[in-house]
Amino acid sequence: MKKILVFICVLSILSCAELQSVADKVLDENTQISESQIATALKQALQNGIDHQVTKLTSEDGFYKNEMVKILLPEELQKVDNTLRKVGLGNLADEGLKLMNRATEDAVNEATPIFVNAVKQMTFQDAKNILMGNDQAATQYLQQKTEDELYQKFYPQVEQSLGKVGADQIWSTAINKYNTLPLTEDVEPNLTEYVTQQALEGVFTMIAVEEAKIRNDFNSRTTDLLKKVFALQD
Repeated sequence: MKKILVFICVLSILSCAELQSVADKVLDENTQISESQIATALKQALQNGIDHQVTKLTSEDGFYKNEMVKILLPEELQKVDNTLRKVGLGNLADEGLKLMNRATEDAVNEATPIFVNAVKQMTFQDAKNILMGNDQAATQYLQQKTEDELYQKFYPQVEQSLGKVGADQIWSTAINKYNTLPLTEDVEPNLTEYVTQQALEGVFTMIAVEEAKIRNDFNSRTTDLLKKVFALQD
């Protein structure tokens, strides 16, 4: 019985090694594509995500009218929203939601230089892992490399943007009105923290959209190099 188990374990290890060997062989034997071309193509793919999708988020209604990333109210503010509507203050709640998304659109401008720097630092090994990885491997690489720095940049920018567009004042007024109503429990949500996290999720969601297009739609491979390199993973 022990011999059988040992045999199965060895077979499993050899199978994993063989799969990696096949992936390496596909890249190594294709003499028409160099390591630098593969890295360049993956950088182009990520740059497309930044140019085509992240930039859209910085425009007016980039978040607010995009159902994939529109920032909805946190649970605490949903109670505020529902109660305000019942007492005829629905317009105040609507304006607060819109301005919360406006603040995010303003803050996302901080993302582009951080992404560009991460793309520049990509190695060939990074590129090979992304190319032969899952449908969101490039997005996951970018998230791993940038999320901490983005959070540090986004938080103060979101805080500033909430003030700039007037969202902080709107929600301060709305929450104060809610807290003075009878039979309600006072709420004090951290709006900046919530919006910062939602902004980060929205950015990576849209980069993943662009990556999926490039991986799965030949027409989205906008350069000859993208077509050539991504043909390896088709």
